[in-house]
Amino acid sequence: MEPAALQDAIRIDAFAAVTVAILVYFSGVRLTGRFGFLRAYSIPEPVSGGILAALIAWAVVAFTGREVVFDLSARDFLLVYFFTTVGLSARVADLIRGGPVLALMLALTVGFMVVQAAIGMVAALVFGLPVQAGVMLGTASLVGGHGTAIAWGPVVQDTYGVAGAAEIGIATATLGLIAASVLGGPIARFLITRNRLDLPAADSDSFGGDAFHEPEQTVGAVTNSDLLRSIFWINVAVAIGVSVHEALDEAGVMLPLFVPCLLVGIVLSNSIPRLLPRMNWPAATPAMGLVQEFSLSVFLSMSLMSMQLWTLAEHASLLAVTMALQAVTAALFIVAVVFRAMGRDYFATVISAGFAGFALGATPTAIANMTAVTQRYGPAPLAFIVLPLVSAFFVDIANAIVIKAALSF
Repeated sequence: MEPAALQDAIRIDAFAAVTVAILVYFSGVRLTGRFGFLRAYSIPEPVSGGILAALIAWAVVAFTGREVVFDLSARDFLLVYFFTTVGLSARVADLIRGGPVLALMLALTVGFMVVQAAIGMVAALVFGLPVQAGVMLGTASLVGGHGTAIAWGPVVQDTYGVAGAAEIGIATATLGLIAASVLGGPIARFLITRNRLDLPAADSDSFGGDAFHEPEQTVGAVTNSDLLRSIFWINVAVAIGVSVHEALDEAGVMLPLFVPCLLVGIVLSNSIPRLLPRMNWPAATPAMGLVQEFSLSVFLSMSLMSMQLWTLAEHASLLAVTMALQAVTAALFIVAVVFRAMGRDYFATVISAGFAGFALGATPTAIANMTAVTQRYGPAPLAFIVLPLVSAFFVDIANAIVIKAALSF
C-alpha cells in the first residue's frame, strides 16, 4: 500500500519527463546567456536549468501539498548511451598513457573517502546521532550517490539503530549533487587563473572539447548517414555490453551497466578500424559528438530536475553543517592535493573539476563539470577516460570497504 502522499502525487511519465528535461536544458541555456557568472565559472546548462526546475517542483509541493514524481526510466538508458560514446571515442594510446595516472587517481580517491567518512562521523556525534550514522553523511551518500545511500540505509538503521538512515543518506546525496554541480567550474577557473596555465586550442576536435555546445556550434555538417552510422555502432556496443554485463552478474561481479558498455566501445573502436581500414568509422565525428551532447545533456537535466528538495527540511541543520564541511574539505583537498598530484597543468585542472563532481555527486556530474570546462578552455581527452574508470569501475569496491570499516569503528 502506497503512502497517501505518493498516491496523490503529480506523476510525470517517461515520455513527458524526457520532454520536460529538454525544456529544462533550454532554460539553462537562457540562464547562461543572461547571467555572465554562469559562463565565467563554467556551470553546465543542465545544472542551472535543472536546479531551477527542482526549485519550481518544491514550490508546487509547498502550495499544493502534492509531490512531483518523475518516471526516470529513460535516464538510465541515456547514461549507458553516453558512456558508450566515450568508449567509442577512446584511443588505446591514451589508455596506456593514463595507466599510472589512473592508479594515482584511485589512491587519491580512497584517501579522500576516508576523510569524508571521518567528517560524517564527527558530524553525527556533534548532533547526537550514533557514530555509524556518519557513513550516511559521508562516503556512502556522496561518493556513493543515491544508489549506495538507498542500499546501505536499511543496514545502518536496522543494525545500529539509526532512525531514518536512508532518508538522511538520500538527502545528503541530493545536496551533494548540487554542490558537485556548482563547485567544479569555479575550482577550474581558480586553478587556471592562479597558476597561469597554458591552455590547449579551444577549437580542437578531440573528445571533451565540444560537449554542451549548441548544435549550431558543432564543427562540420552532420548528415543523416553520419548520424545513423554513429547510432548503429553505439547500439552494437550496447548490445554486446549488455551481454557482458549479464555474464558478469552470473559470475557474481556487480558493475553498473555503463561500465561494460564503455569497455566494449573501447575494444571496438581500437580493433575494427584496424581490421577494416576502409570503413568510415564514426569515432570523433560531429555526429558522434552530437549524440554525446544530447545523451549527457538530457540525462543531467533529468537528474537535477527530479531532486526532491522538500525532503531536506527534517534534518536541515545537520545537513547544512555537514555539507558545508564536506564541500569546503573537498575544495581544499582538490586544490592542495589532487591538482598537485596530477601534474599542476591543464589536464590536472580538468581532472580537478571532475573530482569535485564525483567526490560529492556522481560520475555523470563529473563528466558534466569537465565538459563545461573543456568547452570554455579546450580539450583534455585523457581526463574523460581516466576519471570514469576510477569513479565507476574501482570506487564502488573501495567504498564498500571504507563503509564497512567505518561501521565497525
